[in-house]
Amino acid sequence: MTDENTSRHDRIRRHPTPGPGNSLSGWPTARSPARVAISYLVIWLVRISPSLRLKRWLLRQLGVTVGPGVSWGLEATPDVFWPELITIEAEALVGYDATILCHEFLQDEYRTGEVRIGERAMIGAGAIVLPGVEIGADARVAANSLVTRDVPPNTTVAGVPAEPMGTDDTDEEPQSES
Repeated sequence: MTDENTSRHDRIRRHPTPGPGNSLSGWPTARSPARVAISYLVIWLVRISPSLRLKRWLLRQLGVTVGPGVSWGLEATPDVFWPELITIEAEALVGYDATILCHEFLQDEYRTGEVRIGERAMIGAGAIVLPGVEIGADARVAANSLVTRDVPPNTTVAGVPAEPMGTDDTDEEPQSES
C-alpha cells in the first residue's frame, strides 16, 4: 500500500478525448480493436471456466499479474481494455460476478490506473473495484460494494461507496466456558 495521504486519483493517468464525441466513442484510438476483441474472447473463457488453474493461466496470458493460489470466481470480469494493469497477489479471492476496472471513459478524457489486490484479500460477489485502487493484504470487500478508494490491510469495507465496517471482533472463535 502507498502512504495514506495518496488516493487512487493520484495514481490515475488522464488521457484527453481524441476528436469529437465522448472518450468511449474514440476507444479504437486508445487501444487496438484486435487486441480488445481477443481480450474479450479470453475474458469470456475466464468468466465461464470452472477451472481455477485455467483461469489463472488465461489471466496471465492477458497480462494480469496473478500470484499463486489466486481464486477467480465464475462470471468475475477483469478490465477488457487494460488487463495488464491488474495485480492480484497470492491467495487472493475475487468473488462471483465481481468487476475489476482499470479504465474510466468520460466525456472529455479517459483515465487509466493500476489495481492492486493484496495477499489473501477477498473481493465479494458483485463488487466493483475502480481504477487506481489498492486493496491491502487480508482486506475484505463485501458483496455488491463499489470500491472508490484504497482499502487498508485487515479492513472490511461495504456499501456504495465502500466504507470501513469497524472491528472484526465478531469473527473470532467464541471462548469455551470451563
